[in-house]
Amino acid sequence: MSENLSRRTFLKSSAAVAAAGVVAPRTFGLSAAASHGGATRLGQLGYGEVELLEGPMLAQFQANHAFFLALDEDALLKPFRERAGLPAPGPQMGGWYNFSKEFDPPNNMTGYIPGHSFGQYLSGLARAYAATGDQPTKAKVHRLVRGFAEAVSPKFYDDYPLPCYTFDKSNCGLIDAHQFAGDPNALHALSRALDAVMPYLPSHALTRPEMAARPHPNIAFTWDESYTLPENFFLAYKRSGDEKYLVMAQRFLQDKSYFDPLAEGDNVLPHQHAYSHVNALNSASQAYLVLGSEKHLRAARNGFQFVLDQSFATGGWGPNETFVEPGSGGLYKSLTETHASFETPCGAYGHFKVTRYLMRITGDSRYGDSMEQVLYNTILGAMPLEQGGFSFYYSDYNNYAAKNYYPEQWPCCSGTFPQVTADYGISSYFHSPEGLYVNLFVPSRAKFQIGGARFSLEQRTHYPYENDIAMQVRGDNPQTFSIALRVPAWAGKGTSITVNGRKAEAEVKPGTFVRLHREWKDGDRIEYSIDRPLSLQPVDAQHPDTVALRSGPLALMAINSPRSRFTRAQLLAAAQQGRAWRVESAVAPVTFKSFPRIRHENYRLYHDVMA
Repeated sequence: MSENLSRRTFLKSSAAVAAAGVVAPRTFGLSAAASHGGATRLGQLGYGEVELLEGPMLAQFQANHAFFLALDEDALLKPFRERAGLPAPGPQMGGWYNFSKEFDPPNNMTGYIPGHSFGQYLSGLARAYAATGDQPTKAKVHRLVRGFAEAVSPKFYDDYPLPCYTFDKSNCGLIDAHQFAGDPNALHALSRALDAVMPYLPSHALTRPEMAARPHPNIAFTWDESYTLPENFFLAYKRSGDEKYLVMAQRFLQDKSYFDPLAEGDNVLPHQHAYSHVNALNSASQAYLVLGSEKHLRAARNGFQFVLDQSFATGGWGPNETFVEPGSGGLYKSLTETHASFETPCGAYGHFKVTRYLMRITGDSRYGDSMEQVLYNTILGAMPLEQGGFSFYYSDYNNYAAKNYYPEQWPCCSGTFPQVTADYGISSYFHSPEGLYVNLFVPSRAKFQIGGARFSLEQRTHYPYENDIAMQVRGDNPQTFSIALRVPAWAGKGTSITVNGRKAEAEVKPGTFVRLHREWKDGDRIEYSIDRPLSLQPVDAQHPDTVALRSGPLALMAINSPRSRFTRAQLLAAAQQGRAWRVESAVAPVTFKSFPRIRHENYRLYHDVMA
């Protein structure tokens, strides 16, 4: 990372958690102190209430789960033990993860932020346990929490460039270990970790220029992200009931320079570090959910819309980790100026969180459209983690693009990758008093209750490469409720729904949820066919003839053909052949693929169309 590439409460005590062994993941209750929080239209299912079935999302989740379950625990704890003066057995993980005398930013990033991703790995494992019930995973989470608690020391942050950044990850991991893996010691460890970092925290959220104006031994000390702290402080308050976390959350809300102008519709994103400022929108969402702050909800909604307004056809954003100036043609320029087009695991993680928050609050299906776009065109195409911590970091939308691993071991994206894949299930379904909302069309099974009766809904599909999604309802006894299906805003006129072989009476309107309200009984079937028209999406308003080809939610990329030229008619006549598309050109036919189907080929996303 260079200078330009920088970055309610549970009503149960810890004793009750220890006795229970695990906190039920479906419990999302606010404490009395936070009962004035903002209203939501939809609720979130628990990790254990959604089961991914065979398909690419399950495969990616399982690969990440296995990878982090196998990591050496002593190696993970080594930087914390070393700074605490404790015996620190185990190998060095290297890269960003261990202290190193070689650290010389931005020339040598070895030893950049030791232990930075520990909390994210812990979080990913805790969520994986909640989703699978795997006992070795739970045991590993508990051992890691115990080891971390023993090594908590203020000395860890001596001469440490990003104390806010790393503590925020530890906070997330510990509160997830408490809630999702029932660890009885996690909240105590968090309290000690907060005490340790307090002397190193600023008095309030600082912007990057404010960080740069302070004395600093090297440039890395100007990259800390205090403005992302509130989200996990709010969650720590909701899960523990400890008011100190609520105080800290409010202390670090970046109102003056970020949320206040965003709430008024002032786009202050240009030139900001992209991922961390999208992640900060999650803090604004939590400020609404906990405090009932309408200002922060406006900030989150407006800010996210500004992000969408300068997104690529893939849903990715932030070339060179920076938002561009509106009207500047900056996205177009990036096609030849950088290969760091979208910070993929980190960006997808932040994107999934803010779309889940905003969908829960508003019930607007278009947030699901955006999540789906990022799912199929960015994160689902991320290359798997390699031994030694080599990670897929940037999606490349350059005119001469390829997939590559980040050169440094254990970068930030190695931490968000297991978190976002563990969240696939909870991103796929929501619920309300009306019934179940189906957001993502993926092979999966959701369990829910209606009127005291237990139900499940199972999806089988090869979407988005095929139109059809088959759903089957299972239940104890008949109940009347709604099953709401997201109708993508781009859905074509051929989109249709049948129930038990008969056309559904509800109106299928793109950009909404269609509600199928009836008495549902065991064995009922829904057949949902989503018409996936071809479309062309310009890179930006300044360059309407530089376009990407899309099929429904999929952005399609030309394979090994960087100089091919097409007309609009040729692109819109693309013929699907299995899970690829064939496009005619003046020279020869060109194969187009979706991002997850690309391996080692060169590819091109955008094309200058001829008259």
